[in-house]
Amino acid sequence: MTEKTKLPHPLAPELAAKNWAARESWRVFGIMSEFVEATERLSTIRPAVSIFGSARVPPDHAYYILAEQIARQLSDAGFSVISGGGPGIMEAANKGAYFGRSPSVGLNIQLPDEQQANPFQDISQTFRHFFPRKVMFVKFATAWVIMPGGFGTLDEFMEALTLVQTGKTRKMPVILVHEPYWRGLLDWFRHTLVVEGMIDPADLDLVMVINEPTAVVDAIFDYYGKRGFEPSAAEHEVLLNL
Repeated sequence: MTEKTKLPHPLAPELAAKNWAARESWRVFGIMSEFVEATERLSTIRPAVSIFGSARVPPDHAYYILAEQIARQLSDAGFSVISGGGPGIMEAANKGAYFGRSPSVGLNIQLPDEQQANPFQDISQTFRHFFPRKVMFVKFATAWVIMPGGFGTLDEFMEALTLVQTGKTRKMPVILVHEPYWRGLLDWFRHTLVVEGMIDPADLDLVMVINEPTAVVDAIFDYYGKRGFEPSAAEHEVLLNL
C-alpha cells in the first residue's frame, strides 16, 4: 500500500501571508507597549544622564573605575544615571549611581546570547526591541556621556550626534571621556568629514572631550546654568516627535 502524496493546499501561500500580517500587527502592539511602559516608569527620573560604553570591560579596568567615579559624582550631584543595564561599563555606571544619592536606571535588552542584568539598578526596564530602548536613552537624558566602547557605543554616539545635528532632539552636552581613546576618530572627523564637506566645521562643536569625573559634572552644570534642566515648551514638542 503506497502512501498518498500530499499536495499543497491551493490557498497555502495566501494563508501564510495573512498569518504573517497578523503576527506583524501584534508585534506593533508589543512595541507600543514597550514605549508606554518605559515612559511611565521613567517619567520621574529627570534630570538624568545616559552613560554608554563597552560591555567587555572587567571591574578592575581603568575605564570601569572611571565610569563608576563619573556615575557616583553625577548621582551625588542630583542626576539619575541611565545605562544599558548589562556588564562592563554599563555595570560601572549603574554601580556608581546605585551607591549615590540619585536613582540608578538600567535599560536592559533581550539578546540571542542573553544579556545578564547587573545587580546595581534601582529601576530596571527590559526591552525586546532596540529602537524603543534607544528612544528612552534620548527622551529622558539631559546629557550623554560616552565612555570607550565598540560598535554599540559608536552607534549610540553617532545617533546622539545625528539627533542633535538635525534638530530631532534638543541640544545637550555630548561628552566623550578619555581623549586618547577617541583621538583617531576625532582626527578623522576634522581631516576627512570636514575637509570633504560631509559635515560643517561647526558640527565639531557638538562634542566635548573630557578626561576627569569632576570636569564631566561641571560641564553639564555649566551648560544648563543659565536655563535650568527642564525642557522648554519648544523642546517638549521636539521630544514628543522624537
